[in-house]
Amino acid sequence: MAEKGLATLLEPDVDSGFVVTPYVADLVEHALAYLEADLPVHFCGPAGTGKTALALHVAAKLSRPIVLIHGDDEFKTPDLVGAEYGFRLKRLRDQYIHSVTKVEEDVVKRWADNRLTVACKHGLTLVYDEFTRSKPEANNTLLSILEEKLLDLPAGGGEDNYLAVHSKFRAIFTSNPEEYAGIHKAQDALKDRLVTIHVGYFDRDTEVAITTSRSGIAEPDAGRLVDMVRAFRESCQRGQLPSVRESIKIAKVLKARGIPPSKRDPFFRKVCLHMLTAQQHVADAKKIQTIQPGQLLVELIEKYC
Repeated sequence: MAEKGLATLLEPDVDSGFVVTPYVADLVEHALAYLEADLPVHFCGPAGTGKTALALHVAAKLSRPIVLIHGDDEFKTPDLVGAEYGFRLKRLRDQYIHSVTKVEEDVVKRWADNRLTVACKHGLTLVYDEFTRSKPEANNTLLSILEEKLLDLPAGGGEDNYLAVHSKFRAIFTSNPEEYAGIHKAQDALKDRLVTIHVGYFDRDTEVAITTSRSGIAEPDAGRLVDMVRAFRESCQRGQLPSVRESIKIAKVLKARGIPPSKRDPFFRKVCLHMLTAQQHVADAKKIQTIQPGQLLVELIEKYC
C-alpha cells in the first residue's frame, strides 16, 4: 500500500498479463539480487524486447510504490527534481486595539517536488524508461543520488541544500543501444554506477507465450506466427528488426477477424506484408545481393503457415 500522503497513481497494475518463462525468470532473479544489494539496474536492448515491461515487473516485486519517468529531450534538472512554482501570500490583520489596524504581508515562493525528489524522499522505486532520451546534463543529478545517496536541491527546495535519499529507494533504468537515433550518449560516470543487463530478443517459447497471452489466439497458431516472424528477423539486413510486437499485432488482427494464420488467405498475407516489410532490407547471403522483403516473406508464409 502507498504511504499516507502519496498519490495512489504511483501504484499502477503493472503486472497484468506479464508472462514469466525460464528466460524471463532468470533476468528477474538477477535484477532483484542487484536491487537488494542497493545497486541500480539498467536494462539495455533494442525496441520490442520488453525492457519496460520487465522493469515494471521487477519494480512490482519490490512491493513499493513506483514512480515512472519517460526520458525526454526537453527535460532539464527541475523537470526531475522540482522547482519554484508561483507564490504564497500570507496576510496578518491585527486590530487588537480598536483604533489601530496593523497589517503584515509575507510573500514566499512555492516549491513543488517533481517525481525524482518524491521517490528519493519517500523510498519509492524509480523506473526511468529510455533515460538516454534525456540530455546528459538533466541526468547529472542522478550521480550523487546513486553514489553518495544525496539529492542536491536548488535554492528554495527546502530548509537544507540537500536531501538524504531514503534507504528503500531503488532505481531501474531502460535504454536502447547507443546507435539508435533520437538518444544521447550517457555519461560514463552514470553508466559506471549502473549494473547493465543486456536484453536481447526472447527465445521462441517466450515469444509464443507472450503472443498467446496478449492476443488470445490458440498457442499452435501463435507458434506458427512466431516462427515466421523469427525467420524474417534473422534475414533482415538493416532497418528496425521485427520483434514479438509484430507477432502480437498480427495475432490480434486474426483474433478480431476470427481467422487462423493460413497461407491460402489473401487477407492474412496482406496483413503480414503491412506489419513486417516496412523499411526492411533483406540480404541473401548466398547471392550476395539484396532481395525484396515481400518476396522473402511470401516464401516464409508458405513455409510456416
